[in-house]
Amino acid sequence: MTTTTDLDRALGFTITARHARGRVVRLGPAMRAVLSAHNYPPVIEALLAEALTLCALMGSTLKDEAGQLTMQTRTDAGVVQLLVCDYRGGEVRGYVQYDAAKLAEAPEQPTLFALFGQGYLAITFDLATSGERYQGIVPLDGETLAAAAQSYFIQSEQIPTLVRVGFERDADGRIAVAGGLLLQHLPEGEDGRERLHTKLDHPEWEHVAALGQTMGADELADSQVPLETLVWRLFNEEEEVRVTASTALSRGCRCTPDHILGVLAKFGVEERREMADEGGLIQVDCAFCATLFPVVAETLEPA
Repeated sequence: MTTTTDLDRALGFTITARHARGRVVRLGPAMRAVLSAHNYPPVIEALLAEALTLCALMGSTLKDEAGQLTMQTRTDAGVVQLLVCDYRGGEVRGYVQYDAAKLAEAPEQPTLFALFGQGYLAITFDLATSGERYQGIVPLDGETLAAAAQSYFIQSEQIPTLVRVGFERDADGRIAVAGGLLLQHLPEGEDGRERLHTKLDHPEWEHVAALGQTMGADELADSQVPLETLVWRLFNEEEEVRVTASTALSRGCRCTPDHILGVLAKFGVEERREMADEGGLIQVDCAFCATLFPVVAETLEPA
């Protein structure tokens, strides 16, 4: 694998004359740390890598630094029983629960329908400062999670949006780098102005979207190309492109011993005894990072 130059970062930009905004992200070590917590088969690994990239794309647009974006799938009888990932303050995390027997029966390159059946994607924005919470739910009836996220903005937010995701794999075929692009049209101007109308066939948006669609998946995941260069390649003929926030990305999990002890302390002594094994230990297993925290049930002290 080649030497990396620009990884685990999100970059925002605006195209003033086109009333458009965008974001590019590239994940490397942060994503691999999440994926390596579980020995996912390639299909599930790719699904979670795409979800983490989308979380970074959408979450890094939050102006509230303490805010959180959460993506979660809902399905009744699919291969994937649960997919959840979130973004908060530059940190991403996620995990997948799946039925190994059903996956073995699925095609080698299964569609979203094969993985989720009649599934849905819920996207939730929690704004810590104001206490506001927004959620939209869209069906998983496209070809990719990126297509479902794109539908979320168009259907739930009425914002013309383009989302693209690409991967780079290592010599063993595992995903080493993921890159993503998010483009959106705000016809009434920049952030903060009321959107009186949004039309997918608006000339400004058609122009921006057409340029965005020329970005190849391999370019998005090419760690040798700085994110600023990606933006320049797409929009170098525009009158003005403003680079905005750059956000460092990392793998984050909130399963600290103090947090776990605080949660267990809310249960009574008898309830904690019922949770304990024969040795009197409560084995708390974090689904996100696969770390096991043994706690003495009687004293609530780490074992």
